[in-house]
Amino acid sequence: MKLLTITIPCYNSEEYMENALKTALVGGKHVEILLVDDGSTDHTLEIAKKYEEKYPDIVRAIHKENGGHGSAVNTGIANASGLFFKVLDSDDWFDTESLKKILRFIHYVEQNKIPLDLIIANYVYEKPSVNRKKAIHYKESFTPNKFLIWDEAKHFKITNNLLMHSLMYRTEVLRKSGLKLPEHTFYVDNIFAFMPLN
Repeated sequence: MKLLTITIPCYNSEEYMENALKTALVGGKHVEILLVDDGSTDHTLEIAKKYEEKYPDIVRAIHKENGGHGSAVNTGIANASGLFFKVLDSDDWFDTESLKKILRFIHYVEQNKIPLDLIIANYVYEKPSVNRKKAIHYKESFTPNKFLIWDEAKHFKITNNLLMHSLMYRTEVLRKSGLKLPEHTFYVDNIFAFMPLN
């Protein structure tokens, strides 16, 4: 079993998707990368198929009709075989050492049969067009590197939103929750973050 399914929703992403993909490939045989082409009209699907051919045990190219970001994430969840599930937008990327650390942690969880449902990780918000970069961390809300139940979480600061960028759910938890993100809708992070917690 793969430790982590990384779903990369792609829509007309030919100019930048390879950067996201290359940072995910650092996970090697421990990851499954689903490139979900959401009805692109550029060369996105061709790029996805090229990587699927080059890394057949890691990368899968999935083509679907355009349904928006949430629809592409739904397709990723439906096709995931990894123990945990992560969304990486096609214009984002992983820090190499952080991804390796996450994979070592998931391996530890699996080897020790720890019933962990959710991993919350820090991320960096970047907006190059306005030269803005900010690290988002959760150390004031959660004790770092500790297994917690939700009741042990502390108060959240207004800047500590739980977004797709920071969440890795156990794939089984996502499926059992019945999560189905709406199509052709922007900003579905709140649904992805909170519905599986119910």
